[in-house]
Amino acid sequence: MLLKDSQMLKDQMLKDQVLKAQNNFETLETDIVPTPIGDVVVVVSEGVLLALDFEDYRARMMKLLARRFDSVALVSVQNPGGMSDRVRRYFAGELTALLEVPMATGGTDFQRQVWQELRDIAPGSVVTYGELAQRLNNPKAVRAVGMANSLNPISIALPCHRVVGAGGKLTGYAGGLGRKRWLLSHEGMDLSEGMKVAKGKQLSVFS
Repeated sequence: MLLKDSQMLKDQMLKDQVLKAQNNFETLETDIVPTPIGDVVVVVSEGVLLALDFEDYRARMMKLLARRFDSVALVSVQNPGGMSDRVRRYFAGELTALLEVPMATGGTDFQRQVWQELRDIAPGSVVTYGELAQRLNNPKAVRAVGMANSLNPISIALPCHRVVGAGGKLTGYAGGLGRKRWLLSHEGMDLSEGMKVAKGKQLSVFS
């Protein structure tokens, strides 16, 4: 299923699912999910996904959370908000399992626009940083798009691993290029001969 939705749906998702950074949660629930590419940490409050990152990048995750909340206290809970099960389903091959989860990213207006666009990149597809900037009607913002991707607080569910460099070069993934390559392969991309991305189009193994 392609994920390119109408502008109305985008606006609704931004309004209902992306909460402002000023919001504070008294209790943040967390769980650790083993995956083939390392343990994944989920942070949830009241059924809303706040962070998803790899365990060996916990310090980065906590730093990003500290920018959003006055204080951060994590309480271990099994499968908070069903998020752990969704992560397991994704790694088991259900590539859309994280598609419509409610989430709160925080961040600047520009960062949230970039992260929202990530949700429109279908599993099995990639776009370049330049293409993503064009979708934001700001073609000169390639570097800013790359920086926003590097600060993405919700890995995999906001699939920054589906954004590649010019000519399809694998570059710029906070979790490490090995994981980026694994995730793209898991989603059906053939990386054996590299990837070619046509200007203005998505490269998809499903088309």
